[in-house]
Amino acid sequence: MSSFTEASGATGAAGPGGTTACYVYGIVPEDVEISEDAVGVGEPPGRIKLVRHGEIAALISDVDVDRPLGRAQDLVAHEQLLDAAAAEVPVLPLRFGAVVTTADAVVEELLAPHHDQFAAALKEIEGRTQYVLKARYLERPVLMEVLSENPEAGHLRDRIRDLPEDATRNERIRLGEIITYAISAKREADSQDVVDRFASCTAAAVIREPTHERDAAHVAFLVEDERQADFDRCLEDLRRDWAERAEIRLLGPMAPYDFVVTQR
Repeated sequence: MSSFTEASGATGAAGPGGTTACYVYGIVPEDVEISEDAVGVGEPPGRIKLVRHGEIAALISDVDVDRPLGRAQDLVAHEQLLDAAAAEVPVLPLRFGAVVTTADAVVEELLAPHHDQFAAALKEIEGRTQYVLKARYLERPVLMEVLSENPEAGHLRDRIRDLPEDATRNERIRLGEIITYAISAKREADSQDVVDRFASCTAAAVIREPTHERDAAHVAFLVEDERQADFDRCLEDLRRDWAERAEIRLLGPMAPYDFVVTQR
């Protein structure tokens, strides 16, 4: 989706009134042009507009103040709009749900007071994009790793193998605790391994909290455009090395949520 391109001479957005307010998605350089088909949250989806001030601008759309936001579709629309912008230009994302009364208020309350800070942040992330790497252990291989590396776990597994569950309840509980702890320790080590592997080709990294009990790594990276090929090679190396122990997914490019989220 190429809805955002570097341009100049576009006019600012008019302030909404009546029963509408301004939903604010993020901050971009002022010399941005928006395609007419760019839309955001709401039902029907609101058309994206710009409010400019100095060297920066806010991505906004009109929203009905009588209709509460919070549907899954709204969150998806918010992220899709920001990710599409980030693929073309620097963008500072606001958290989901930022609403301001009018376009003038966007300038007075957001852009003007923080102009220099936002302008500097946009220059800092120019030419950089976020990716999120998610690795999840394959169930049987990680279990075999734990059993082979932990003598107590191996002993408990052998002890309960041919016995009924009722007769080995305590042993099964203990084995589950060992496996959970061992996977947590593996995740910590493997997450740091991922960060170290990509250190030479990324500008920054953030280890995210796991979202699943078998997560092996959940890491956000800030990648410079000129180092994209190196990043891709590191990813292929990791996939080859972990082929028989984890499934790896890469999400992005996306807005730099983990590095420069602007709070409202």
